[in-house]
Amino acid sequence: MKKLLLLLYFCVAFLKSFAQYQSHIPQHDSCALNISLLTCAPGSELYSTFGHTAIRVQNTELGYDEVYNYGTFEFGPDFYTKFIRGKLLYFLSVESFEDFIYQYEMESRSIQEQILLLDCGEKHRLLEALHQNAQPQNRYYRYDFLRDNCTTRARDMIREQTKDSVLFKNILGDDKPTFRDLIHSYLDAGHQPWSKLGIDILLGAPLDQRVTNEESMFLPDYLLRGFDSASTGGHPLVTPPRTILSLPSPLGKASIFTPFLVFLTLLVAVLALQFSKKTWAIRTLRIFDRVFFLLLGLAGLLLLFMWFGTDHDVCRNNYNLLWALPLHVIGVFFLENEKAKNWFRLVSYLSIALLVAWVFLPQEMNNALIPIVILVAVRSWKISG
Repeated sequence: MKKLLLLLYFCVAFLKSFAQYQSHIPQHDSCALNISLLTCAPGSELYSTFGHTAIRVQNTELGYDEVYNYGTFEFGPDFYTKFIRGKLLYFLSVESFEDFIYQYEMESRSIQEQILLLDCGEKHRLLEALHQNAQPQNRYYRYDFLRDNCTTRARDMIREQTKDSVLFKNILGDDKPTFRDLIHSYLDAGHQPWSKLGIDILLGAPLDQRVTNEESMFLPDYLLRGFDSASTGGHPLVTPPRTILSLPSPLGKASIFTPFLVFLTLLVAVLALQFSKKTWAIRTLRIFDRVFFLLLGLAGLLLLFMWFGTDHDVCRNNYNLLWALPLHVIGVFFLENEKAKNWFRLVSYLSIALLVAWVFLPQEMNNALIPIVILVAVRSWKISG
């Protein structure tokens, strides 16, 4: 009898342990709801250079297959005004998976899928949260490329509906990149040196902050890696990524007309004219100086506007104002005035100092601008002489 009771005790203990173990394993087959994270490859246009993230919801009982997309915006008559001022609202839209994937087929952009390993209750909570967020009064949000975009919204929506905390492993290594480093890697891969130059001019020192593990997940590829290493409740958060749409990359080849080459050619041409004593060369340089310094002044005014006149925090503390001086819009009208010579002598000194301190600034400057800064120094010195 004692042996029988002992055997019964071990059987009960085993069954209890097994039941506890089973409770930590998502029961996929018993739930008609299937939710996954979609990661879309970069496209050839600037807006698609960094890829895209969306949430796919399938219900095998009701027969629907939908995609929740936080990357939607309305293109109205005031689109560019709102975009420049940082007031453009993005919103959550819902479309069929068939329509969603057709768009990416047209753009030749591959898609990877990671199925969420959540239990039925967590899936239904997530779906209900998505439904609520898709309501007209809830769907809009103020877009922030670094901290509140279509990718971070999907991440936060998913992890807020899990019973247990989502734990992410380190996906960056010991040498943490900056936001600018991450952005550069995509622009370089997409062969977009002019877009890279524009971003480096418009976006200031905040872009050079080193990212945390979680902050890096503002990019779709990094969120995919983050989810691939994540766990919740003692089990993986997602299945390994699988490709559901495989297409040739639309990214083109690099052009030889890079900003550095174009600006270096301009510098050499101006220096050649500067050493010429011919009348036409002197007249050409006078016209060039007026146009060149006027453009620098206008660029400086734009940077000031982006700093103080918009909601883009990342446009603040912009060290490009050391070469794009807004006061040039006034100084350009006094190039031949004796009193203006001191101003241009100061500009020349400032440009030389900027070149010396180039790699030590708190903001990473685009090296394609070095010929422009040399040109500012040379022409300012010439005007001041």
